[in-house]
Formats: sequence, C-alpha cells, structure tokens
Amino acid sequence: MRLKNKAALITGGNSGIGLATAKLFVAEGAKVVITGRNKQTLEAAANELGSNALALAADATDIDATEAAIKQGAEKFGKFDILFANAGIAGGTPLGSAKPEVFEKIISTNLTGVFFTVQAALPHLNDNASIILNGSVISVLGIPGYSAYGAAKAGVRAMARVMASELSPRGIRVNVVAPGAIRTPIWGAATATPEAEKEFEKRIALTTPLGRIGETDHVAKTVLFLASDDSAHVQGQEIFVDGGAVASPSGAPIYRG
Repeated sequence: MRLKNKAALITGGNSGIGLATAKLFVAEGAKVVITGRNKQTLEAAANELGSNALALAADATDIDATEAAIKQGAEKFGKFDILFANAGIAGGTPLGSAKPEVFEKIISTNLTGVFFTVQAALPHLNDNASIILNGSVISVLGIPGYSAYGAAKAGVRAMARVMASELSPRGIRVNVVAPGAIRTPIWGAATATPEAEKEFEKRIALTTPLGRIGETDHVAKTVLFLASDDSAHVQGQEIFVDGGAVASPSGAPIYRG
C-alpha cells in the first residue's frame, strides 16, 4: 500500500483519468477528496469509491468554490499529501473561426484554474507533499485547431517548473503527467457510437508507436508513481504517457513498411 496514511485531492475526479486515479489511490490506502462540476457523476463516483473518499461539487474555474471544497476536505481527512490538478475541458479554436469566449473558457479551465487550485491548496498541504498537474501531448504536437488547448497545456508544463522552484524549500514536488490519446469521455462525438469509437481507435492505433489507444489506468499508475515516495527525488519533470507519440512518432504503424 504505497499511499497508506496519506490524504489526496483530485480535481475532476468524477470521471475518466481523475476517477481511475481516485480508485487506485483508495486501493493504495489513501483518503481521497474528489471535486467536479457534475453532481450526478460525483455522487456515482462517491458510491464507487466508498467511505475513504469525499466528493464535493466545485468548478475548477470557480476559485471561491474550489477554496471552500479544499478547506472542507482538509477538515475531514487532515492536510493533504497529494494534489492531482486534473480538471480540464477539451475544445477546438481553429484559426479563422475561433470564438473569443471559447478560447477564454479553455484557458480559464485548463491553465488559470490549475494555478489557483494549487494556490488554494497550499495552506492545506503538508511539507514534502506531491503536486501533479495534468498536461497533454497537444502542448508539443502542433495539432491543427487546438491553439487554446495547446497553449494552456504548454503553460501547465512551464508553470510546473516555476512552482517546483517556489515550493522546493518546503520539500513539495511538482511534476506533470502528459497523456496522449486515452480512452475517456472527453472525445465526445468522435466516440459517440460503437462504430465511431472503433474507427477512432483504429486511427489512433495507426499513429501511435505502441499501436493502441491508452487506457485511464496507464495514466493513473503514472500519477501514483509521482504521488508516492517512489518518486521522492523527482522534481519539475514531465512524463508523457502516450505510447511513444511524442518521443518516437516515426515508429507508428502508419510509417512502417
């Protein structure tokens, strides 16, 4: 049990990567507070996680609500040893047709919200705690139509390094997990039907060196490593969980003879 007697906070812990991580943390002995916007999925997640978890409604862009949720969670489980700032939204901002309100919403959720989540958590974090920020391969891949999302995630990786410098005197580690294409609800219409999902996974498999879409557990287990004492001397790093898409794209099946 790698997280025995530890308390963790996971934003966006009611679905996808956040929920998979929450389940793994509970299994590894942690008390876990999850936040999210959707009260229905929060309730379902709370039932699934059991008595060692607390689910609280808070939108990542609502700083006051986030602060209140963090305070409430710390009152129940004590100061946190782990923060996984995972909450985020997808969204396209193609050049020529992007709307300012969409651009701002993506930046507000995926970058500004992350900063203020960490800031709100600081008084409730133990020294030597671990902070993990959720990044993305889109921060470096130059995928068309995703300027705001890519900029936000690139901001996250830069911000993590600054935070690592600022928080090192307290022994607090700040690292980034950067998923590639992972099987989660974030894909929306692309995976809305079984047929669409199959076609989508086929496309991802062709462009991923390991030849498959990633699973939420692949990311959750990497977050567990960064959250646990196994990574006690890892600071300011970014780990890509993408089947090789960033480091060795030429190894993808589409390029093989």
